[in-house]
Amino acid sequence: MELPLHSATPIEWGRAVLTDPLALLVDHAFLEKKAANNALELMTRWPADWVPGWVETMTGVARDEAAHLAQVTRLLVRRGGRMERIHKNPYANELRLLVRKGSAGEVVDRLLVSALIEARSCERFSVLAAASGDEELQTFYRALCSSELGHYKVFLRLAYKVAPKAGVEERWQRVLAEEARILEAQPPGPRIHSGVESAR
Repeated sequence: MELPLHSATPIEWGRAVLTDPLALLVDHAFLEKKAANNALELMTRWPADWVPGWVETMTGVARDEAAHLAQVTRLLVRRGGRMERIHKNPYANELRLLVRKGSAGEVVDRLLVSALIEARSCERFSVLAAASGDEELQTFYRALCSSELGHYKVFLRLAYKVAPKAGVEERWQRVLAEEARILEAQPPGPRIHSGVESAR
């Protein structure tokens, strides 16, 4: 599996966050919920009549993410955990600050940030599958890794459809570089997009 990320997550990160699997599952559930909402927002705010299949694609992604949310929630409850009312994701919030709001590039940036979050999640799920000694979690994260890889490709492909290729590629490389910087600055902890403690 090849991803364009500018930094790689070490296996030590996976072992560290899996020491608190319930907190990790809570964080994960909120991420799936936000991913489903993001796809629906893209569908309704930018129906993109000039892109064939836009609505069908976004509803498909939203459906996948909602199914993932149900899976994570079932796993969390079965293991004795429960959802919390408040959740913060400074990683995603900082990435969204890169979006050029109100400009012609806004939809491109939204798609690129979405693609990037999916790509990083794919990489993190792969690390978690490799780091976990729990067979159920291994299977769970491995399956999600494959799904997130597909979503990453979908968002990136759409970005190239809504704007000229050269401009999208230049913007993509900048967003990738910023993501690596943002991720490195995250504090460690049982979160899907937390920082790597050993590197701090």
